[in-house]
Amino acid sequence: MENFLGIDVGGTGIKVGLVSKSGDVLSHLKIDTDSLRQGGDFIHNFVDNLEGILADHPDVDRIGMGVPGTLSKDRRTLLELPAIPEFNGVSLGDLLQARFPNKQFRIENDANAAALGEYHFSDRKMPENFIFVTLGTGVGGAAIINRKIFSGGDGNGMEIGHILSRGRKLENNIGKAGMMELALETLRGYQGATDVNEHRMNSHELIRAATQKDGFALEVFDKIAELLGEAMVSTIRILDIKNVYIGGGLSVCFDYIISNMIKTMSKYLTPYYLEDLHINRARLGNEAGVVGAAALCFEESLVHV
Repeated sequence: MENFLGIDVGGTGIKVGLVSKSGDVLSHLKIDTDSLRQGGDFIHNFVDNLEGILADHPDVDRIGMGVPGTLSKDRRTLLELPAIPEFNGVSLGDLLQARFPNKQFRIENDANAAALGEYHFSDRKMPENFIFVTLGTGVGGAAIINRKIFSGGDGNGMEIGHILSRGRKLENNIGKAGMMELALETLRGYQGATDVNEHRMNSHELIRAATQKDGFALEVFDKIAELLGEAMVSTIRILDIKNVYIGGGLSVCFDYIISNMIKTMSKYLTPYYLEDLHINRARLGNEAGVVGAAALCFEESLVHV
């Protein structure tokens, strides 16, 4: 059975996995993104590392790659990757094809890839149309419409993290840094008891406290839920899709945001939307990026709408 390489390119780490066609991760490794900056030639180091990985897997012919940013419509050139500016304007598809002429590469936005992975490999039956949100360092978004990736007019639709949210970008409010800013602001005005310490506060600490019913942590997640719920109202109204899946590293907070998220959405959506509204946590977890990147290798997955 053919296996694929899935590469999830991130600002802090690059995850690589050997993935079977059934979605099993057979092996994996992680490369520190900053380590590729040594010597001042990020692109050269990236390609050299990939060469070594491919040498370890000579039977792999197809490689999928998810990247955190915008791409050209033909998916050959990386346009804007704020977390890895060294990639901006690089025709990575052409570069890789020239260096490895016997391999096939598919490059896609990382949230799109993760949504595709969820569609193909979730342990539950997925709808043909759904919105996918990733919560992590930033906030990513994707939509699967009629089983295909929705990419918008020029290839970069569904940048949910960059829609306006109370005068700022949504990811500035509820991305990892925004979450901490919101938590510190909430803590300064919080009157109740909490065992969350301002000086050791991070997303893991907030989630730990929420599991213990800490009132402060639950208040922070209520605020996050309200902001995300507001963003979903706009997205659902535009796309007319009522199935929403939440993934990414911070989706572990799902149980603490779902109630207020639905409450917020119920204020602004009519019964037409609410009657069939389903919001679920994505199932692939930390492997979503790698598995989703591998799913790009399926020929039927390459068509965009």
